Amino acid sequence: MYDVMAVGNALVDYEFVLTDAALEETELTKGNMTLVSLEEQQQVLAFLKLANIKLSKKAGGGSAANTMFAFASLGGKPFYACRVGDDEQGLFYLKDLNEAGVATSKQSIHAGGVTGSCVVAVTEDGERTMQTYLGTSSDITSDNVDFDALTQADWLYIEGYLAMSESIQPAMTQLRQQAGIHNAKIAVSFADPAVVKFAKEGLLNMLGNKVEVIFCNSEEARLFTEKKQIKAAARALLDYCQIAVVTDSANPTIIAYKSEQTKEVGFYEVTTPTVAHVTDTNGAGDNYAGTFLYALSQQYSLPECGRLAGEVSAQVIQQFGPRLSSQDYKDIAHRVLTV
Repeated sequence: MYDVMAVGNALVDYEFVLTDAALEETELTKGNMTLVSLEEQQQVLAFLKLANIKLSKKAGGGSAANTMFAFASLGGKPFYACRVGDDEQGLFYLKDLNEAGVATSKQSIHAGGVTGSCVVAVTEDGERTMQTYLGTSSDITSDNVDFDALTQADWLYIEGYLAMSESIQPAMTQLRQQAGIHNAKIAVSFADPAVVKFAKEGLLNMLGNKVEVIFCNSEEARLFTEKKQIKAAARALLDYCQIAVVTDSANPTIIAYKSEQTKEVGFYEVTTPTVAHVTDTNGAGDNYAGTFLYALSQQYSLPECGRLAGEVSAQVIQQFGPRLSSQDYKDIAHRVLTV
């Protein structure tokens, strides 16, 4: 049995720290994710090497994978479906997840495929800008998804980046249908403003008639709902879900919810922990979603879910890389949930 089954893009992260001026030379849009070809990925890596900008960290990444890493580290039982090549990076990627307690399947390995990669450019203000080569992950299909795992899960979690993949859309429909048959609740993360800008139709397909939870930040919420105020945007998201969780950088997180019994709408504002210095925002939203979902699966209240998720994300942005150590997650949960 699993607490959650997740589906996402499998990417190995290559993190670099650089100045705003150097980032400008890459022509990437600061704070956003850009999809590129293998040649374009090699070009930016060549530029960074020529500029003597050294690799800060190599780690398993991918939005939903980061989310499941946090979920597993807190004590949950997740299953992760993805697509990697049978190359060194793909084997590294799956081994990294398995050692953290995230179950995977051999269906995720595609013979002859090239495992995807993500160049994460972190500027001095801690903002992360990403350039992604999806590799074989871009061709993820129903063949890479172990649908049997969903029959054993209470939740289905889908990362928004998959909205950009046409090949996965039939599987999305199949997953939603199977989740309904087996009474699994669905959670969707919007993942990045670029997803909402360029793949809203794919997002709508993920959401279907309605899901249980949507995770997004304030920019994504405003883009999706076309509402200027964050609270109005959160309320508008309830047309697509029962619970909308909208983070807003250092400002309080807005949790909007609709009562299943009375259909009334309510809001919680959860204070975001103060952080003296932001080192790297890569993975902050992924960890927030994973932590929140774990606490929700353990029947904690929505404010408690938000407080724990906020504390984990605050710790993540004070270090390099999208994941904490497994012990760090447990220590934060012990501190926050036993108060």
